[in-house]
This record gives sequence, structure tokens and C-alpha cells, in this order.
Amino acid sequence: MKIERIEVIPVVVPLTETFMGSKYSMSERATLITRVYTDDGAMGECYNGDEPDTHHEIARIIIDELQPLIIGEDPLLVERCWEAMLPPTFDILRNRKLVVMAMGAVDSALWDLAGKVAGLPVYKLWGGYRTSLPIVAIGGYYGKTDAQLAAEMEDYLEMGLGGCKLKIGGLSPAEDAHRFKVAQAAAGDGFVFTVDANQGYTVAEAVEFVRLVGPENIRWFEEPVRWYNDVRGMRDVRFMAGVPVAAGQSEFNRKGMGELMSAGAIDVCNYDASWGGGPTEWRRIAGMAQVYGVEMGHHEEAQIAAHMLASVPHGTFVEVFHPTRDPLFWDLIANLPPIANGTYTVPSGPGWGLELDWDYVEHHRDDR
Repeated sequence: MKIERIEVIPVVVPLTETFMGSKYSMSERATLITRVYTDDGAMGECYNGDEPDTHHEIARIIIDELQPLIIGEDPLLVERCWEAMLPPTFDILRNRKLVVMAMGAVDSALWDLAGKVAGLPVYKLWGGYRTSLPIVAIGGYYGKTDAQLAAEMEDYLEMGLGGCKLKIGGLSPAEDAHRFKVAQAAAGDGFVFTVDANQGYTVAEAVEFVRLVGPENIRWFEEPVRWYNDVRGMRDVRFMAGVPVAAGQSEFNRKGMGELMSAGAIDVCNYDASWGGGPTEWRRIAGMAQVYGVEMGHHEEAQIAAHMLASVPHGTFVEVFHPTRDPLFWDLIANLPPIANGTYTVPSGPGWGLELDWDYVEHHRDDR
């Protein structure tokens, strides 16, 4: 079996509203569907990422730069293919992260192919640890009244989700603490809350927020502080506020994650395989995290995150959005697994175990 060609399909879906985090906003959902074809008719596919401004450049990198490096390779030698795709990252004058994201898309498709050839879901191909995972929403974006925020939490309960990662960091700690308490009161007991400042606070503001809501009410505090000294800042928040800290999505290689762990800056690693070189690199980082006693999460991307988190003993939550924020997860996947009582069943079909709705793809493909 040899790799014959790669196909990339950009998809963009306009959102019905603009979603605002601490320092950013989103008005459309984008992704790339990557398909790897072999000379004997086998095919692996996956969708990755959410970069509407750069996804055409990422697609170009896949086709023009990565594809020639792995044509003719055995697709089941995934590590070999991963190393073969590295040379385009060596140019010091380019944006390496775009290449790494392109590698992540191809790597994800290769693992789907490997699972299909083996007749196993990817998480079992990797050894497996569990067949289901707790599932939480990413929500609480800015621009909602208290009543609308409370109604959003009630939606999550009706959807069978078990918690919410609430957006903070865009207002004062006191105002964000009020929003947190509104959401918590609406969700009731047993609903898990993490919070995500998206690097919006100073250390002092992050500590103040925790003290206002109580560290016992926060499962973890994600990216609490500004980007320019976040390693030391996150370590300080951990010790000063007494709350677990999560980060990793802003890194795109194992070196950056190793520095966060060795500095004692994080309790939870939410490295994003779609942004950081694919499941191959994520699993290397998961092994490193186990050495440091750090839990593993994953930034969004439930279609691959569920398998990765289910394959290791220190995996945490699958993250999804409300359907209005991520219609792709709810509408692109034709065989979405059941969600109930805060639990997501990992797809049991071969590869990633997902079937895409190609009518939906054709309707939203972005061939600009």
C-alpha cells in the first residue's frame, strides 16, 4: 500500500451571531477536510481546525509542499510520514505554525486510514483506556444578558452535557465573577465549571477572580494571564490562587509544552493536535505529561479529541460548542454518537468512526 494523492476541501459556515471572547470574536466556523488516498483504493479522512483567514494557505501547503514528500510512502508508517513532512518547517522566515497545522491535518487523515485498515477505532489502535468520556460545552461568550446566560446553561443541561468552560477575561474580575455565579446558579449542583480567560487577565486580576468565586468551584482555570510572560504568570496563579491551571493550545510543538510542565506552570495540558502537528505529536506530549503528573485535555476538536483522550489514563473532558457556535460538529457528522448524562461515547467504528454528510459539505465548501 502506497500513498497516491491527497485531497483538501475547505469548508466555511456563517454563524447566526458573532461570538466574543476576552480579546477576539468569531462570526464563521471554518475547517479543512483532508483525504489521503492509496494505490489500492483505501482512503483516510478527517476535518481539522478553524482558521477562516488562513485555511486556503494551509490547504496550499498540504497539496504543494507536504503531498510531494509522502507520495509513494507506506501510509501505515505514520511516524515515518510525519518526519518526512518536517522539512518545510525549517525555513526561519516563514510562519512555521501554518506548516505544523498542515501536518496535523495530514497526520489525522493517516491515523483514520490506519484504523480503517486495522478494522479498529483509533483509540483502541493506540491501546485504549476507556470507551466513554465526560463532555462539557465551551460557552458563556460575551454579549448576553444574565437571563440569556442562564438560558444557555439550561440548554447544555437539556443537551446532556455535564459542564461548561465559561469565557472570562474581557471584563473586570468582579463583573466576570457575577457572570460565573449567574451561570452556576442556573446549572445547579453537579455541573462542572472550568473558566477560560484566553490570556485576558493580569496575574493580580486572575487571582482576584478566583477569590471572588472560590477555587473549589473551578475545575481548572485556562490561560489565565497575558501571553508575554505566561509561563511564570500561570505558575504564580497556581500557587497564589490555589486553583488548577490549564494551557497548551497556544503552543505548537513539544518544546513549548515541555517548558510549561518543567516550570510547574500547568496542571492540565490542552494541546491541540489540529494546531500542533496532529495526533502523533499530541501523543508524544501526553507521554511527557504523564511523567510530570499533568492531566491531558484537548482544545475543542471533539472529532479527534475523544479518541486521544480515551486512549490515555490521564485524559479529561471532551469539549464541544453550542450548535449555534459550531454547526459543524452537530451537522457535518452524519453518525454523531449519543450524548447523555454528561457522557460522550467514543465512536466505535474503524478509524475516527465518523461519517461526514457530503450534501452538507458540498453546500458549505469554500473554493475561493
